[in-house]
Amino acid sequence: MKNVYFKPIKDYSDKDLINKTTYEMLKNIIEKENISLEKTTPLKVHFGERGNDTFITPENYDGIKKYLKEKGINTCYIETNVLYKGSRTHTKDHIETAKEHGFTDLDIVIADGDSDNAYEDVEINKEFFKKCKIGYKFRNYNSYIVLAHFKGHENAGLGGAVKQLGMGFASRGGKLNQHSNSIPVVTDKCTACGICKENCPVNAITIDSKSIIDPNICIGCAECSTVCPFSAITNNWGANNFFERLAEHAYAAAKGKTNIYFNFAFNITKGCDCMGVHMESVAPNMGIFVSSDPVAIDTACIDTLQKITNSKLFDKARATLNHAEKIGLGTQEYNIIEM
Repeated sequence: MKNVYFKPIKDYSDKDLINKTTYEMLKNIIEKENISLEKTTPLKVHFGERGNDTFITPENYDGIKKYLKEKGINTCYIETNVLYKGSRTHTKDHIETAKEHGFTDLDIVIADGDSDNAYEDVEINKEFFKKCKIGYKFRNYNSYIVLAHFKGHENAGLGGAVKQLGMGFASRGGKLNQHSNSIPVVTDKCTACGICKENCPVNAITIDSKSIIDPNICIGCAECSTVCPFSAITNNWGANNFFERLAEHAYAAAKGKTNIYFNFAFNITKGCDCMGVHMESVAPNMGIFVSSDPVAIDTACIDTLQKITNSKLFDKARATLNHAEKIGLGTQEYNIIEM
């Protein structure tokens, strides 16, 4: 059984209270659970897609940054590029979007690197994956503070700590492996322009009447789908066992790391911050949760939300949590401690 610390806060606009709370929560969990953070400990965040206005803004992390500074711990923001076409597909645009959203006070690291597809194979030997593609710059650090916005997600059912690990740490190829069995699909929109072939890092594409991707060579980096000017190369978003695939990538992301997980349960929308539109909340603000266990914290958040709303909101995410517990990422048994 793992401890999950919880501070009820209803007013998301009260930044002073939020930052006082996160400072005390971080101090508390480090001292009570004897956690040692590395000299440089990045903040894993989600910058929000351009047009989204419900992502957790950077001033809500000031209490955490203050504590780290007092302890002489360096930090930065770290994230990976997305699989779909948007303002966070490529590194340069991703950083511009982050700065537009206020993330200007710390260095920004895009873990995929400037090539947009760089990854490290992390060996896990689980049911669906032997290895997972994780953004290669994550290997540079041994501890993280994983900051998740607790809200819904169209595919995963929940955007919390486990998704922040599984999708958030994965390279684009890792994201593709979770969603669509690795190989992109060339549609009839293809004009055989050859741009995908020019940008394929492993020469897996030939051009005939349209582009042809050799599945025996393709490494699933998804670079072709992001450079195509006609949106002619797409992904099959409906892969079987998506929840289990997500859980196994989360396991790979956390393997060998010392992490602390914060879930910010404000602006609880049905969709993810990847949606570049305004979304209405589907539940009241709850507050802030923190734990050293990503499965326990997500379970506690769902349980608390369903109790408050007398509903089954985000219940399908329990399939991910079940598999995550099965493979040893964490436990669904928790002791909630209200602060």
